[in-house]
Amino acid sequence: MDSWKRRVAGYSAFVLFVLIFTAVAYRYGMRVYEGDPRTMIEALRFSIEMFTTTGFGGDSPWESQELNAFIAVMDLVGMLLLIGALPVVVTPLLEEAFSTTAPTSLDGDRSGHVVVCSDTSRAAALIEELDSRDIAYTIVEPDDDRAAQLYETGRNVICADPESTEGLAAANLTAARALVTDVSDQVDASIVLAAKELAPDLRVISVVEDPDRERYHRLAGADEVLSPRSLLGESLAAKVTTALQTDLGEAVAIGDSLRLSEVSVPHGSPLAGSTLAESGIRERAGVNVIGAWFNGEFDAAPPPDATLSAGTVLLVSGRSDQLERLVDLTNSGTRRFGAGETVVIGYGQVGQTVTEAVSDADLPVTVVDREEGDGVDVVGDATEPETLRDAGVETARTVVLALPDDTTTEFTTLVVRDLAPDTQVLARVDESTSVRKMHRAGADYVLSLATVTGRLSASSVIEDRDVLSLNQQIEVVRSRVPRLSGRTMAEASIREATGCTVIAVERDDETVTDIGPDTRIAAADELVVVGTDEGIREFERRFT
Repeated sequence: MDSWKRRVAGYSAFVLFVLIFTAVAYRYGMRVYEGDPRTMIEALRFSIEMFTTTGFGGDSPWESQELNAFIAVMDLVGMLLLIGALPVVVTPLLEEAFSTTAPTSLDGDRSGHVVVCSDTSRAAALIEELDSRDIAYTIVEPDDDRAAQLYETGRNVICADPESTEGLAAANLTAARALVTDVSDQVDASIVLAAKELAPDLRVISVVEDPDRERYHRLAGADEVLSPRSLLGESLAAKVTTALQTDLGEAVAIGDSLRLSEVSVPHGSPLAGSTLAESGIRERAGVNVIGAWFNGEFDAAPPPDATLSAGTVLLVSGRSDQLERLVDLTNSGTRRFGAGETVVIGYGQVGQTVTEAVSDADLPVTVVDREEGDGVDVVGDATEPETLRDAGVETARTVVLALPDDTTTEFTTLVVRDLAPDTQVLARVDESTSVRKMHRAGADYVLSLATVTGRLSASSVIEDRDVLSLNQQIEVVRSRVPRLSGRTMAEASIREATGCTVIAVERDDETVTDIGPDTRIAAADELVVVGTDEGIREFERRFT
């Protein structure tokens, strides 16, 4: 029974007790003090009339002081009961009448959908990917208020417990195409067990925070276990080693020779402050600039007069040697060839992954964390300048922020940038909405856990989705576009419609990289498309 219903039942029982008590006491008083006996029915009628303020019948006035005092007290009790009825009975009834509640189960004919457990920022990224492909989904959310909020915004949600077979059955799990769970390592394992009990053959995908717990999820029955924090940490570590060793191992391979990579313009770079035309990137390195991130905003076609400020991230394509020349150009002239020092702030899963990768590259690294532990060099609050000075941030080549809280990460970025204006700052954030704020705070490169998790989950659920890049700020997909068959690139207007860029066409066994307005798209062609997550979703919605 709902809590307010329990309150109403208790309140009603209390009122009934007061009515009977008043009737018994009144009957006694009339017999003893007034000498005018009343039957129990007459006394009960008087009690009801008094508490409903309809009068006292013909019994008033009373002669005895005792009975007058009793009536005065009971009048006050009646007023208190009336006031108490508002919050206990009336208000909950009105709230239930006018509030929106999420359904507790799906219609019986729903099938082919993805069951998502439950609502998180990372789930939101997955849902956007599913929407772009018109794939139905159902969120199973145990919290009543959160489920109601999602329902009011138009999300397909039911309010149920995803850890129970009953809750998953309410989502028509046996008719679903897949289940994705990303709550916590222990809760996810419980959901996997319940899902496999209900639908043993269903594809179940779980997300783990700690990769060491992957085996337990597989023992529970998960078909695929994703570890986005490790992937995010590896990507940040690749940016560290790229900046120090001109090693572009994280570049996306397109065909036999073409590579696609994000290259940052760090603080202190000789290119910082110059325009794209003045930098001479094309002439000096031979790469093609496909787009650029300026303060967290992606420009798919930056003009020649666009300023390459510190923190700008260039999206470029070219051969491996050309990309390495660009990395060499962007690095600071005074610190370009020094190994420097890397400071990792935060020693959770992402921080540990970064530290291991940088150490494996034989680069010195200092770890800062609030708690003592193996591998932690400096213990303290990362938002305090004294802690960062002890870690050597002022002379560090690169600082990697791997903190679990976005607000703390933003503030720490401001402190780091104040102490070390020319230090390269790489960061992870949980929410995709924090990326732009981090760039304004002074970060050079930022990756969102929600974005990486959404891409990973979508790639696992959408089996025909060929994603070439999961761990960068941009997304690279390979896709057939039957709707564009027979059209030229100019006629398709892909960039104008979606903000995405076609960088290659895979035709038979050949990769065509010389793409022009007159390039015609054949039915069997696969386009290699680059863009933001929003742009790629728009591309898939329009053309695939």
